[in-house]
Amino acid sequence: MRGGHPVTEAHDFPAVTAPRTRTVRDLDAAVATCRACPRLVAWREEIARVKRGAFREWEYWARPVPGFGPPDAKLAIIGLAPAAHGGNRTGRIFTGDPSGDALYAALYDIALASQPTAAHRDDGMELYAVRITVPVHCAPPGNRPTTTERDTCRPWLAQELELLRPTLRAIVVLGAFAWQALLPVLADAGWQVPRPRPAFGHGAEVRVRDAGGEREVYLIGGYHPSRRNMSTRTLTPAMLRDVLRRGAQVAGLPARPERKGPRS
Repeated sequence: MRGGHPVTEAHDFPAVTAPRTRTVRDLDAAVATCRACPRLVAWREEIARVKRGAFREWEYWARPVPGFGPPDAKLAIIGLAPAAHGGNRTGRIFTGDPSGDALYAALYDIALASQPTAAHRDDGMELYAVRITVPVHCAPPGNRPTTTERDTCRPWLAQELELLRPTLRAIVVLGAFAWQALLPVLADAGWQVPRPRPAFGHGAEVRVRDAGGEREVYLIGGYHPSRRNMSTRTLTPAMLRDVLRRGAQVAGLPARPERKGPRS
């Protein structure tokens, strides 16, 4: 603490600060100031200094990237971390990189997003009853956060889900890393996570109930729309739409027809 305020460079900055936030907007603002993980801070800022040739004219965001979407979302989507030249450049999660291209196109195809492409954080994109977030808010070298970095960042995800709790009905979890990061967060928050803990898989579904058994949230696993998964057809646009549509269905979102001409 410095002058009664948490120090952004301190290892416990997320743990101290996240529970103090009372709105999603306040949480997002606090996330963007975090400098708790030295390796990630150095990497995100080095990427912003060196840049990629195609983005030479950009002023990179080069900070932690908050979640995106309304604070009363019924469906959450959890990925891995910002891309070095995607969210780390644009300042919005899954924006400006191939993974985001696939995700937002799929959300648009099933009428959960206002447009099919996400180029920058002021492009007018809106999500309908959906919020996208990540367990690690800084771009990691090689897209591989350490377990320490994941655990340091965990309070942000825990508080975000707590703030969404009144409306949240389903979570689509993109990738094994996000699945493994999410389950302890839910357990610590009092949700009754099955034992042994359920394994990740594309299309896997798990229902978790609160301590009183009165409310439940559906977890739906899906492969991450990484460039590699999409190029090898491990994940196709149709497969991605299917898990997102299932998430919308169990979240109780209004049924909407798929838009014409969806990507295969």
